[in-house]
Amino acid sequence: MNALLPSKILVSLNWVILSLGLLSFDNAPQLWSLFEKTKFEQKLNRQFGTYFYYPQFGAELLALQGKSVTLKGFYIPLEISNSKTLILSKYPIEDCFFCGGAGPESVAVIYLNTPPSKRPKLDQIVQVRGILQLNATNVEEMTFILKNAVIIS
Repeated sequence: MNALLPSKILVSLNWVILSLGLLSFDNAPQLWSLFEKTKFEQKLNRQFGTYFYYPQFGAELLALQGKSVTLKGFYIPLEISNSKTLILSKYPIEDCFFCGGAGPESVAVIYLNTPPSKRPKLDQIVQVRGILQLNATNVEEMTFILKNAVIIS
């Protein structure tokens, strides 16, 4: 019986590790973690007469600028109808940047080549591939942008 105990623990441990792996976002955690490393500095924007947080991107993230990347996250709609623009969040809507306590490093705007044939549901996990653009200056645009994107799952 004692000999079985370690094997049961190993099986249980393997099951936990496998389960956590299945819940992860493929290679997307790497991109989300690079987004998280972005530092934000508060600066006065003279055009709007108020302070905004401006990003300072790390070298790893800057190396991906203009390259095709994959990102997987929770779908947050911007419009009621099918649109070529959507938001992906690292967290479900109740915890996301717009409604919860997360920061701007947890969301990305996605500009699709074509509107999806079927609109995803709120908080549905969506994976997209597109060209990464980093925005450090335009306060009317999001910080992390995927252009020419397609939904791949």
